[in-house]
Amino acid sequence: MQFEVIAQARSLQGTGASRRLRRAGTVPGIVYGGETAPVAIETHHNDLLLKMKKEAFYSSVINLVIDGKKEQVLLRDYQTHAYKQLILHIDFQRVDATHELHIKVPLHFVNEEAGPGVKLNGGLVNHVTTELDIHCLAKDLPEFVEVDLGALNVGDNIHASQVKLPAGVKLVQHGSEDPIVVSIVGKGGAQAAEGEAAAE
Repeated sequence: MQFEVIAQARSLQGTGASRRLRRAGTVPGIVYGGETAPVAIETHHNDLLLKMKKEAFYSSVINLVIDGKKEQVLLRDYQTHAYKQLILHIDFQRVDATHELHIKVPLHFVNEEAGPGVKLNGGLVNHVTTELDIHCLAKDLPEFVEVDLGALNVGDNIHASQVKLPAGVKLVQHGSEDPIVVSIVGKGGAQAAEGEAAAE
């Protein structure tokens, strides 16, 4: 899925200027990284809000068009209002074809009800995490990583290192850790399983 965000460079900065931008329906932000200096930007709030409701927006290379000039970026950070549907600030990082990205991508679990652990033995799927830390080139960045649970029985689990990754994508490993991503537990065993996973 391709996303495009239209923005303008902004010269006025500071708290007062940001408040005025928000009242005018725009979001202050910044784009940084690469060999180019950081640029303060503003973009249309409602258009950005619609895009941010799509899961893929958070793990896609985005075409950011600033005053008509296009560059490729990743969404790196954002701030929202405590209880209103308002984006207060957004950060983008430039990417290029030659440098690896380090990013979290969502996990999509398939065949949850089809595996013997759930279908035949009444087990419950225990999602320990819903995203995976990966690194890859921009051209290889997946919108999500699929995890197939069709062969799991009660007591089985899948560790991060066992998740099948697309070509060109590698798992970011933190020392010797190999955390559990998902497990199948017997009824009443979900809380115990969560405790074990946290301990690991």
